Amino acid sequence: MPTLSVILITRNEEANLADCLNSLGDLATQIVVVDTNSVDQTLKIATEFGATIAQPADWPGFGPQKNRALELANSEWVLSLDADERLTPELRAEIQQAIEHPLGQTCFAIPRSSWYCGRFMRHSGWTPDYVNRLFLRGTARFSNDLVHEQLMSSATHGKPIGKLKQPMLHYSFMNAAQVQQKMQRYATAAAEQAFARGKKSSPLKAITHGAWTFIRTYILQAGFLDGSQGFSLAISNMQGTYYRYIKLWRLNQQQAVAKETPQA
Repeated sequence: MPTLSVILITRNEEANLADCLNSLGDLATQIVVVDTNSVDQTLKIATEFGATIAQPADWPGFGPQKNRALELANSEWVLSLDADERLTPELRAEIQQAIEHPLGQTCFAIPRSSWYCGRFMRHSGWTPDYVNRLFLRGTARFSNDLVHEQLMSSATHGKPIGKLKQPMLHYSFMNAAQVQQKMQRYATAAAEQAFARGKKSSPLKAITHGAWTFIRTYILQAGFLDGSQGFSLAISNMQGTYYRYIKLWRLNQQQAVAKETPQA
């Protein structure tokens, strides 16, 4: 019988972690939690579920942190989850079938059904939302991106990545305050990542890219069919894009000032 390690990275996830781990049923052979300075009950919950726990002192970004969790996995297969994600009984059964009979595939994508302030979104670029999460250990690693990391599969035996059918439930945004908090955090991380790669920005780029993001989300990706949540999501996507580019521009400006300032 194939074994499965479920890996998560956490920070103050007491509101989510128990529901996430409960949704695993008896699917996981091992649970790995790599935590960043949680001050709530996250570690207590992880301990109650018998998780292998690591607490690195630093925060290297989402991709490197997930690779740390991956390094602690000891099962044949690995499933990467976020604490705000849940497996359904139907998805658990499909995952079990996939690892027992992979048909030569080493990586599977799972569709997500994501929650935004009161409803699961059916449009707005959120559906279908396939994420590569289930893979044979040793055949994939996460990119080293600070944010928006990707699972990079290195061996597919000449076959495309498999796609499971049953969706994973993703309780991504429960209220407006959480939307604003995550938007600012991700915009800052994305700007820092772009700056490190030598990217440039300007206020005009921030405005035009933000406007285009709204048009794409609300019109081209049919966000208007998601009702008031669709409009709200288009606005928050627009804001997130604007802040990402304006924060990058500010980093560019700070760098220019530093270069012009005489060294003592």
